[in-house]
Amino acid sequence: MSAPKRRTSLESIRQSFLAQNEPVTAHILSRLRRDRRQGAQRLYQTLSNRYERLRIERLRLDAMLNFERVLWKSGVCNIAGVDEVGVGPLAGPVVAAAVVFMPGTEIQGIDDSKRLDGPTREVLAAEIRQRATGIAVGVASVEEIDRLNIYHAALLAMRRAIEALPQSPQHILVDARTVPGIITPQNSFQKGDGINFSIAAASIIAKTERDRMMADLDEAYPGYGFALHKGYATSEHRAALQRLGPSRVHRLSFPVIGELRGDYSALFYEFRKALDQIQTRVTLAELEKSLLKVEAKLGELERKKLRLVLARRWKMLG
Repeated sequence: MSAPKRRTSLESIRQSFLAQNEPVTAHILSRLRRDRRQGAQRLYQTLSNRYERLRIERLRLDAMLNFERVLWKSGVCNIAGVDEVGVGPLAGPVVAAAVVFMPGTEIQGIDDSKRLDGPTREVLAAEIRQRATGIAVGVASVEEIDRLNIYHAALLAMRRAIEALPQSPQHILVDARTVPGIITPQNSFQKGDGINFSIAAASIIAKTERDRMMADLDEAYPGYGFALHKGYATSEHRAALQRLGPSRVHRLSFPVIGELRGDYSALFYEFRKALDQIQTRVTLAELEKSLLKVEAKLGELERKKLRLVLARRWKMLG
């Protein structure tokens, strides 16, 4: 009679921890590990792997929440994580988000938005919006980017996000910079979107919001592929710029836009093409010598661009 009971017990474990996805406990793993049946050992391996993944995620999440927990314990409850998205693209606005959670909030899977695929970002963004006590988005336009430069436009977007929160935060956690014009205490974290919970949540909100904006711009300005590359300098985007020229939502202050629309000298494009085709260090060294002889004939931006491409080719060729 004992064998059927053991089989039923094993099936019950499968139902609970596989079908119903209940949390795996150390007790159930110990029980399965001692059970020598093949089915029990297979189940043990499956659940053990899950238990280990959850343990690692628990440690990662605890590390990401460390600073918030210190502030929460000190009585600082209204903490805003702030991050921006869209500094690198050649087109579209720069978008920032500010996110505030109740003390004790945890969301599994929160991470730097760049490490997450699109569907995962959307799922997490929905949960963040459901559980946050405050969310705001700030935008700096292409015109502001061209007028202020991208660094200061990003700071402007971040300040707008903070100021748009439904309640002023008591403390601000920011990725890699300090937001000017804000009197609230701030802490800056290098690569904060990958190591801090609130900043990572803000990066997810900012990324999903900007992606939607770029999808709208794709309809307004067809042919550039904004919905696909989100304005970044992919080969497809560069080819579209050369074919169509820049649109009203391209950042004309970015030197690469001038390069792609043919604003530079014929000498620049001659060397640029040659650099793209070089495959050996010997020919690269010869081209570098030739470039040094005619550098004075190039404009300052042209020289900087060619030096940058030259350095990248040296690195690529080892």
